[in-house]
Amino acid sequence: MPVRIPVIEMIEIGAGGGSIASVDRLGRLTVGPQSAGSTPGPAAFGRGGKCPTVTDSDIVLGYISPDHFAEGYLQIDPALATEALVAEIGSKMNLNTSNAADGVSRIVDESMASAGRMHAVESGKDLGTRTMIAFGGNGPLHATRVARSAGISKIIIPPDPSVGSALGFLYAPISFEIVRSRFTNMTQIDFEAINDLLDDMTTEAQRTVSRGAGTAETTTVRTAFARYSGQGHEIEMTLPSSRLGPADLAPLTAAFESEYRQQFSRPVPGMEIEILNWAVCVTTVGSNITAIAPTPALTTIKPQSKRQIICDLTTKPIQATFVERAQLRPGDHVPGPALIAEPQTTTLVSSDFSAHVDGVGNLVLNNHTEGPTL
Repeated sequence: MPVRIPVIEMIEIGAGGGSIASVDRLGRLTVGPQSAGSTPGPAAFGRGGKCPTVTDSDIVLGYISPDHFAEGYLQIDPALATEALVAEIGSKMNLNTSNAADGVSRIVDESMASAGRMHAVESGKDLGTRTMIAFGGNGPLHATRVARSAGISKIIIPPDPSVGSALGFLYAPISFEIVRSRFTNMTQIDFEAINDLLDDMTTEAQRTVSRGAGTAETTTVRTAFARYSGQGHEIEMTLPSSRLGPADLAPLTAAFESEYRQQFSRPVPGMEIEILNWAVCVTTVGSNITAIAPTPALTTIKPQSKRQIICDLTTKPIQATFVERAQLRPGDHVPGPALIAEPQTTTLVSSDFSAHVDGVGNLVLNNHTEGPTL
């Protein structure tokens, strides 16, 4: 039975920090889809995990600082990460520890970049003109490496990226949608019954939204899902806000044919139109979007300290600037290589990238070959 719900297209590839690295029967290095999860978690967590993970690799490469990981609430042991990588990867592939860690990192980065390239090809899009937005606990740490592989030159890392989904949920308008089935032919609509159905749905949706929004202003959108008789999928068309009547038949037919033409090039003359489902969505009115503050002139900061990392370009040890994101202000410029630490995540600024803070607190990373983009 086909089920249609509104969704945002997503591609999930199993490339998180807990993804387990191993050597398969053909002697190839693989990462995922198995995950160590939070229990036992990466080997470095000291909770009994013996399998090396992406997080273990980032620790060995120097990208994760034990002193700043999880704000100090979770102690990590780099020696355990090293031990797991040597036992499961290095010894089986004749690699030293840093090369084993770099191999795991490159595999997972290429998996993410490959998924993006595949989606771009299927959708007819050019990734080179796009801006990457990195969030989550692991996104900022791998963003420059994935962007380089995918041919993307600009990255934005919003404030509090590790809890971006939670913040988005809190900022999102309160809404509730109801969809109910009531089959009817377009030319045989029982307007009284349909109007009663829509009114009942509106009342129910408003009652639900008011439980979270109180007396806040709301908007109501009413929708019908229609198709030509005999087809298997419906087209969504917006209904007028007033009660429906015979005078709406012609506009509804025209609206359906216009939407059908947009999706399938042309309507089908003389075909009977039928409506299967009716929907009502009540949403609180969002606040007005304020103008974004301009980015001040860029000023290169003086490093707070340096940390040794393995360069993701040369695989050689290199000194990287270490700075806490809370200390950065709009206009601050941080050339790579650098680590920008904050609660729950760290941003790796690779040697071929630089970072600056824009007017609203986003970290903006640019590839050196493209120059800074404000």
